[in-house]
Amino acid sequence: MFSKFLTELSSDYEKLFETELGYDVIIYAGEESNVKEIHAHSNILCIRSQYFRSAFSNEWAEKKDGKFILKKPNISSHLFNIILRFIYCGNIELKNLQGPDVLKLLIAVDELNIQQLVYYIQEYLIEHQTEFLHQNPTGILETVYQHETFTDLWKFCLEKICEEPEILFNSDKFINLKAPLLELLLKRDDLSMDEIKIWEGLLKWCFAQQNIINDTTKWSKEDIAKIERSLLRFIPLIRFYDIEPTDFFYKVYCYKEILPQDLIHNLLEFHIVPNMKPKANVASSRKLNSKFKLDSTLIESKHIPLFASWIDKKDSSYDKNEFPYEFKLLYRSSRDGFDGETFHRNCDNKRATIWVANIQGSTQLIGGYNPLDWNDLSGNGTWKNTADSFLFNFTDGKDISTAKLGYVNDTNHAIFCYNNYGPYTGNLFCRGSNKWSYNTYGTLYPCIDIPANFIVENYEVFQVIRQ
Repeated sequence: MFSKFLTELSSDYEKLFETELGYDVIIYAGEESNVKEIHAHSNILCIRSQYFRSAFSNEWAEKKDGKFILKKPNISSHLFNIILRFIYCGNIELKNLQGPDVLKLLIAVDELNIQQLVYYIQEYLIEHQTEFLHQNPTGILETVYQHETFTDLWKFCLEKICEEPEILFNSDKFINLKAPLLELLLKRDDLSMDEIKIWEGLLKWCFAQQNIINDTTKWSKEDIAKIERSLLRFIPLIRFYDIEPTDFFYKVYCYKEILPQDLIHNLLEFHIVPNMKPKANVASSRKLNSKFKLDSTLIESKHIPLFASWIDKKDSSYDKNEFPYEFKLLYRSSRDGFDGETFHRNCDNKRATIWVANIQGSTQLIGGYNPLDWNDLSGNGTWKNTADSFLFNFTDGKDISTAKLGYVNDTNHAIFCYNNYGPYTGNLFCRGSNKWSYNTYGTLYPCIDIPANFIVENYEVFQVIRQ
């Protein structure tokens, strides 16, 4: 019954807001041609907001014909109406607003010191409007940074950008980012991006700030001095020791004129002298967070970009943070058993899969890719046709440089599906146990140095999902 009374009370106040009966406040919301007049009641506004209590005090108040006059050119009439409806009856509707308008509303309620809405709108943006961050990451980050009360949204934006730095670094407006914000980001250990790309992004930002072209042969002494001053605060934040030797030579060392000479000396020593350790007081490596959570006891995140490049038949591996697939664990023999029925129960009707197995008594990892499915609709075994399947072998599963790859030769006999068998990829097959075979004389796939008969200690199957 009490809730019914509250509903009726809310409805009555909403009617008062809509009918404007007895109003004594005139608000001019919006600017220039978009200014609209809104009517309200000072008693209700003062009860609900400290801002309005101050606005209608003797020091602030502007009155005309007995009515308070308030001008708010920085808040549109539409957003002001949303705020007033909340003040009167506690109702607010956000689902019809786009992300940028919700952010403007958040800024407005912060200015009007309506703390309940500050927390509520932040939560709404985080849960329902995350895509708006992609539209203007620089502007949004700077806007949120300027408001101390946006703590939840600030934390979310930072974590999102650290998880996917390309949102910001690849933005056309990245070069407009304020220096304190860039410094704050570069300090983060969880900025999940290759260090060489962070360095290249910093250079792009610096050259834009100084309006200097990226051509060392055309720099004057004055240009060099400007760049050095611009970079000074950022140099200690770059993890130079994490940059690969080739990238260091072609993308860092070539800028030796704008870098501290002791840093260049130490880096050269590190790359040239065998077993040389980084100098003391060097920042630790960043914690690179992949876009996926890899559930595996056999492979690591470094294998995944390589697998993705093989699936797409790329000449080079994907960047560790940019590949287009998710790899979802479907089956693990050490957990689910080696029998073929369980394999099919877990892996049928999942479309593309990739499987990985480790050979007992060795560090060798073998596996294959099936772009189709493992269903055997006939019940008698079925060969399936594809030109996209492949087999692979890592002589040392911890070292991806030991990989050997072979795409299918006989497309009519690429994948064999049978309800009692495990993975059967051409001439490499599992007949439902831990004893596997490889036909070294077969022509279905190229030979990639796998033993003829061996025992598998464990194998895993992953569903390949395009993101």
